[in-house]
Formats: sequence, structure tokens, C-alpha cells
Amino acid sequence: MPISAHLPAVLSHRGTFGDERPRALHGLALPPAPMPARDRLRPLKAWRYVAIFAPDLMACLASARIGPARQSFWAVWDRLGGRFYQRTALGPGAVSLPARRALVRDRRVQLDLALEETAGVETICRSGASYAWTRKQAGIRARGTVRLDGDGDGARARIVDARAVIDDTAAYYERHTSWRWSAGVGEASDGRELAWNLVQGVNDPPRGSERTIWIDGEPTEAAPVRFAADLSAVGGLRFQAEVTRRQCQNLVLVRSRYRQPFGTFSGELAPGVQLASGYGVMEEHDVWW
Repeated sequence: MPISAHLPAVLSHRGTFGDERPRALHGLALPPAPMPARDRLRPLKAWRYVAIFAPDLMACLASARIGPARQSFWAVWDRLGGRFYQRTALGPGAVSLPARRALVRDRRVQLDLALEETAGVETICRSGASYAWTRKQAGIRARGTVRLDGDGDGARARIVDARAVIDDTAAYYERHTSWRWSAGVGEASDGRELAWNLVQGVNDPPRGSERTIWIDGEPTEAAPVRFAADLSAVGGLRFQAEVTRRQCQNLVLVRSRYRQPFGTFSGELAPGVQLASGYGVMEEHDVWW
């Protein structure tokens, strides 16, 4: 019997990861338990994505799978030096994401971060005839070091003290899936620490969505949002792109068009919450998988 046979008629759950889930979900395979590689003909799509955002440096790294296929990528935007580094590889490549750590071991970039993870916000939503699970953490501390090859021979490793966003996802998404997404951190005009995870296209029912705003570490579900077609805005936030990570793939069974610009944000994150500063990413992803 396919695992999606256990789907409740209405599926839109939002809670704290690790808390007791509603009885209606007990028949579903969900993390931390392993999820089967397929639900009917749908392969499992799963990834762990870590991004850090600071005034001098922004970076992201991820490990992903589609069925048996594995891929990894990393990107570093050195805002001080005006340099952008990135690489995508089959398999793990230079990326390692053990618990509470994020590492890149590449000839050009070495990144080693300790992540102060929290329970995070989990959501479980319908995706066509199946379902998607995701866990989001944002505004958490990331501390460590980074070495960039443009810093010169003998240069000391830079100290990193930033805030991070972590996206853990495991889903049986539909064959054609398209979304727009934004994540970032900032400070409000009144000094409060802010972070956000906003999405349109997946895991975004009117209630019980993954859309989240963190104010001084406390998460609240955000209202539905709309993204500008050119990714210049989302909701009340305005975005100024600085550099963009792009990828287009056509592997017959998997076709993907992806862009993720790094940049700065301004405007209103929520009613009455104005940004004094904001750093993060926008993303557009259209994929057949």
C-alpha cells in the first residue's frame, strides 16, 4: 500500500519539531524516522540547506537527493572583497553537514561553522496526491572560520559570527513543482532581531504553512505573500540583488531552472515591523523531477 494512502482528508499541520503530532498523521512516514525512497511513482526529494547572512559575508551550502541521485552545492559572497565563489557537484562534493556543523572543504574555500540549532518549525502539507515535510530554523547563531583564496598567502582565517537559516525538507513533490522563496535575517527599527522564511508555491496553504517570521527568536506564522516576477520584492519587503547563483539542467528525467540572488532587504516585514537592515536571499525554482 502506498504511504500516501494514510493521508488525512485535510492535511495542513504546523508545529514545533519533536512535539507530539496529531493522531491523524501517525500513519505517515515522517522525520526523524526515515521516509521511503518512493511513494507510488514519486521519488523522495530531500535536502538540507544552510545559509549564513552578515554585513561582510553571505554563504549557502546544501546536500540534496532526488531518489537515488545525490548532489551538493555551495556559494560564498564576500561582500567586503566583492568576490563570489560557487560550485555544484554530483555526490557530496566538498560539502559536509553533520549535526550542528556546516563545512566546505574546497581548494578555493574552506568554511567551518558551528550551528546553534533549535527545535525549529515543522510543517506537513499536501502535495498533489502525496505530502511534503519541512523544518525551518532561522536567526540561529553560526560561529566559526572561513578561508578564501583571494585573501592572499599566509592570511589568517576570518572569524565568522553570523545568523543562519536552515531548511530541512523531505517531500514527495509533484512531477512539476515551482516555487518562489525568501529567507533572511535583519534588525528592526526598534532594535529587535528579525528572521524570515517566506514562500509561494509549496507548503503555503492559508494556514498551517511554512511561512514564518521570527522576532527575537520567537516564530509566528506569516500571512500569504506574493513575490514580484523579477524577485525585487516579496510582501512589504524590497530586495536589492548583488550577486546571483544560477543553474539550468536538462537531464531528460530531471529538468530544472533555478536562480538565487544574494542581497539586501528594506521595507516592512510584518505590520508595524520595519527593517533597519536586512540580508538574505530570494529564490525562484521551476523543476520537473
